[in-house]
Amino acid sequence: MTVKKFINFLLLEKKYSQHTAVAYENDIEMFELYLSREFSESKVSNANYSQIRSWIVKLVSSNVTNRTINRKVSSLNGYYKFLLKIQSIEFNPLTKHKALKVSKKLQIPFSETEITSVLNLIETDSFEGLRDKLIVELFYSTGMRRTELVNLQLSDVDISQGQLKVLGKRNKERFIPLLSTVIRTYQAYLIERSNLKEVQDSKSLLLTRKGFKIYEKLVYRVIVNYFDTISSKVKKSPHILRHSFATHLLNNGADLNSVKELLGHSSLASTQVYTHSSVAELKKVYEKAHPRTLF
Repeated sequence: MTVKKFINFLLLEKKYSQHTAVAYENDIEMFELYLSREFSESKVSNANYSQIRSWIVKLVSSNVTNRTINRKVSSLNGYYKFLLKIQSIEFNPLTKHKALKVSKKLQIPFSETEITSVLNLIETDSFEGLRDKLIVELFYSTGMRRTELVNLQLSDVDISQGQLKVLGKRNKERFIPLLSTVIRTYQAYLIERSNLKEVQDSKSLLLTRKGFKIYEKLVYRVIVNYFDTISSKVKKSPHILRHSFATHLLNNGADLNSVKELLGHSSLASTQVYTHSSVAELKKVYEKAHPRTLF
């Protein structure tokens, strides 16, 4: 019952998304099941650090990645902090816990040429073709997250102002300018959308051909399918398009604070991840332009 109160706290007070709240709940329930099996303990609130540590060791031996383990422990830590807050426990067993080391993988963005090639590849003589092109253009021109794109409403688009309202993490709103090319694709898509036989979700912007709101796996599939034909990069996903958006802006002179606002980051530290690629680009320019590189 206390876990349900915690989930409601995340949803109602912390404004976490349903997806995030479910992930927290699953992590806590997984640890609860482990406690029951290994220690005959039914309550997470009664667990000590030694028991938590044995769970972590079990996850490591099961080849669960350090990043995933850290996320699970973070869920547990959030729960213990909540229990402290409502005075259900007197001590958080994870107070002195140190996260497992995680190797930082540099995400390789799509090149401008690759993105242009994909946009030229998409046939726009059908509803799905126009929708797919709009998906790619929205990702690349706004840098929005996949969940943000899926949840876009028709009312979020303001053509008169040339902007888009995005509802980000914890229901934080931000406004992003729309390029004229995106507006043209959007208007063509709306015509095809109005010709659908049935619209099951009239408020959602992006729909399936049966008129339902699109879903995250469909969006992922759209991006992978198109970029598979153009790019040889191993990693292809909506997040790589978000990464490409930020990297290309920085490469072309955008300041870090502006990119931070467009991405909906709460701190510059999150945005600085995208500077690695722009630094690589600067090195190329430097090597070509500096006179001493001739010697």
